[in-house]
Amino acid sequence: MAEQPPFDDRDGFIWKDGKMLPWRDAQVHVLTHALHYASSVFEGQRAYNGEIFKLNEHSERLRRSASLLGYELPWSVEEISAACRDVLAANNFTDAYMRPVAWRGAESIGVAPGNTKPHLAIASWEWGKYYDPRHAEAGLRLDIAPWRRPAPYTAPTQSKAAGLYMICTLSKQHAEQRGYNDALMFDWRGKVAEATGANVFFVRDGELHTPTPDCFLDGITRRTVMDLAKRRGIAVNQREIWPEELESFEQMFLTGTAVEITPVQSVGPWTFEVGEMSRQLAADYDDLVNGRIANA
Repeated sequence: MAEQPPFDDRDGFIWKDGKMLPWRDAQVHVLTHALHYASSVFEGQRAYNGEIFKLNEHSERLRRSASLLGYELPWSVEEISAACRDVLAANNFTDAYMRPVAWRGAESIGVAPGNTKPHLAIASWEWGKYYDPRHAEAGLRLDIAPWRRPAPYTAPTQSKAAGLYMICTLSKQHAEQRGYNDALMFDWRGKVAEATGANVFFVRDGELHTPTPDCFLDGITRRTVMDLAKRRGIAVNQREIWPEELESFEQMFLTGTAVEITPVQSVGPWTFEVGEMSRQLAADYDDLVNGRIANA
């Protein structure tokens, strides 16, 4: 596979604050508030066959995330979604990953945001599977993350905020350095939470079990998978899950826009089979995003 160019040196177009700019011209100043104080929120979206999956839900969450960080985006959901479609068209993509990102600007610097203005950029690029397909087919190997999801009274945990991903970056880096594909994160209480960039599901006795998202994102893909399961008459149990319960589950898989549905073969000392339910839901999801079945 050919080496990909760095993200600051590519051909194409990025939408920024209402204008479609040549890719290399979409820049921010080094004294941007978000760079120093993490006042940035973002979305991850995928386009399939020219359609961005659940686009308005992503645009709504982007605005909500910014609001949770204390600033309002001057673009409506409809305007953000339209800009995303324009970016896809400008780059002549049909199957692509998309990254809307909003942040506070460089009008002032300091912990307090002062008179900083909100900014919004939307980029898109062709991106295949998040994990190596060979690993995904056999099931991922997950480490136990050394960091935990924070309590909701310590951070705006329902915002897709860049700052909250610091511990995810550290945990995934730690896992990969130890030969794993990713890591499972517990929450501040020690309960099962999520992977570093994806929600988690478990299978036992023909039913699904997934942690209650009270300190991490209730993912758009997560909710989609729950709807797909219900279509098939599969019971979905959203509840607290403690690590000692992991040995009783038969299957495990991750869900997210980037990872889609990816099975897991092990987490630390616990092992799982890549079973029929995981494969069926992955196939259903693929059919859904590619328009072969009606939207969930």
